[in-house]
Amino acid sequence: MKLLYLDCGMGAAGDMLSAALLELLPDPGAFVEELNHLTLPGVEFSAERITKCGIQGTRLAVSIFGEEEGASPDHHGDGHHDAAHHSDEHHGEDHHGSAHHSDEHHGHPHGAHCGMEQIQERVLSLGLSDTITSNILSVYRLIAKAESEVHGMTVSEIHFHEVGALDAIADVTAFCMLMDRLSPDEVVVSPIHVGSGQVACAHGILPVPAPATARLLQGIPIYGGQIQGELCTPTGAALIRHFATRFGDMPTMRTHAIGYGMGKKDFPAANCVRAMLGTPEENSASESVFELFCNVDDMTAEEIAFATERLLEEGALDVYTIPIGMKKGRPGTLICVLCDQAAKDHMVSLLFRHTSTLGVREHELRRHTLERQTQAFPTPYGNVRRKDALGFGIAHSKYEYEDLAAIAKASGISLGEARREVDAYLRRLQPQSPDHPASQ
Repeated sequence: MKLLYLDCGMGAAGDMLSAALLELLPDPGAFVEELNHLTLPGVEFSAERITKCGIQGTRLAVSIFGEEEGASPDHHGDGHHDAAHHSDEHHGEDHHGSAHHSDEHHGHPHGAHCGMEQIQERVLSLGLSDTITSNILSVYRLIAKAESEVHGMTVSEIHFHEVGALDAIADVTAFCMLMDRLSPDEVVVSPIHVGSGQVACAHGILPVPAPATARLLQGIPIYGGQIQGELCTPTGAALIRHFATRFGDMPTMRTHAIGYGMGKKDFPAANCVRAMLGTPEENSASESVFELFCNVDDMTAEEIAFATERLLEEGALDVYTIPIGMKKGRPGTLICVLCDQAAKDHMVSLLFRHTSTLGVREHELRRHTLERQTQAFPTPYGNVRRKDALGFGIAHSKYEYEDLAAIAKASGISLGEARREVDAYLRRLQPQSPDHPASQ
């Protein structure tokens, strides 16, 4: 299993994310040449090795008709803060007014605008694989949807500045191609540092994170800090939202390659995204899970059992109850639900729907698990499933209760006798592997 971990302790921008992945390749230069053979009009990629805070990494620059978008050192990364992706709201101006004329003496449409339909045509014209093309368009639709929600418009009404759109397409395309080349099975992303303060855009001064970025980061763990400026851009947020499998601290893993994608601006901390490619620690897994709690004192046992069943059926990792004492000396029940982040909001909704609670509490926990698998063995009594768990130098095996119970009932013996009969039969067939000791 191939695992990619993205450390976004200094935010995330499209060019920084792409540069970090670029360093994971055995021949980054050849990949940059491949990018420069794409049929993106006027777009040129260049990679340079730079050092920030004593750390050497790669900065991936994109120039449009010889000019780099957001080339000012005041920009953190790809320059795609809210202004670069804003639709042309016009504020009463005519769409063909002088504010949006083509800058002909530069030979490219600085003032031109394009919508999602034109962007889709341009992406389809690149002739990339179906998977890469689908990923590029999905990321751009996320950006367009966030912009439309911010401005109270439909996605079809959103128009992007031509130069900014080309720059963003270049960054998104590069990242999607790199993800396809690396093909990680799991992408874990750290909580994202978004920066603080305000950012200037075409429509005025906006808070950090910019409105479109904030929309894209909904439901994703983020935090601010002392660093003034926009550390996460809409492009970076959309790429992470689309590709991340889960969020949390770096899992236990063996790294095979490490890449540093550098931003433009200098900060007291190294302005980079760090990418680590490797494999999870064998036979073990570590993940973030949420524990949801609520107290009830006015539900029947049947109602609590029904709520428990529904929560498990809808994807809870575990549900358990604890008898507790509540106010006025009333006996009550503490209902606890374990779930992953993606299911958390749904589980909260189910708790409110199926219990009488007026409030749900939550804790984020770190869960370490053994690698689990189930095997089926033919026996004279029928197929018997065995659940094996390995990891951390430990091995456990256990026969499926329902299978043993069926044997016990059919043979008129106890559950323990059924377990011993199955165990003895399987031992005669094949000596017990040290990795799978006899079921206890």
